[in-house]
Amino acid sequence: MEEFIARGFAATRLDDIAKRAGVAKGTIYLHFKDKESMFEELVRTVIVPVVTRLTALPPPAGSVRDLVEAFASNFLKEVIGTRRGDLVRLIVAEGPRFPSVADFYYREVVSRGISAMRALIELGIARGEIRQKNLAHYPQILVAPAMIAVIWQSLFARHAPLDAQDMLRVHLDLIFGERSTT
Repeated sequence: MEEFIARGFAATRLDDIAKRAGVAKGTIYLHFKDKESMFEELVRTVIVPVVTRLTALPPPAGSVRDLVEAFASNFLKEVIGTRRGDLVRLIVAEGPRFPSVADFYYREVVSRGISAMRALIELGIARGEIRQKNLAHYPQILVAPAMIAVIWQSLFARHAPLDAQDMLRVHLDLIFGERSTT
């Protein structure tokens, strides 16, 4: 992971990974057919379990907003400002040049998150918590603040730190209406 984050997908060489791991390059080929399969296993090991935990929310006993807030808070804690966030930023930056990597990430991570968000949105619509029925067609809107926070962290945090948790609250106020303070 450190090599990919430090150098990017394109510039990372299996020689460098082997050197960092203290093994011969041939040893890597005993486990992975190429750099792409190694990267895919890294994503499966580092990010997929987080998505699995986040999307395996308990049955909706509380409000949908509470569930979305819990999901987003856990995402912020487990991804933003961690090496996982660096990995997500790497995929955002290099995915267009490596479509197979982007496709893999979509299948393993993004599609699962979108499915979970769509289910929560549909539940919110059914319960009357979300009035904008078309939101179910665009679950990306629900997670947009998390992606903005991932990108902001690497590009602009040193200039203007972002309170991602507060931004999320404002975003959810737009979708669900402001929380009553009583």
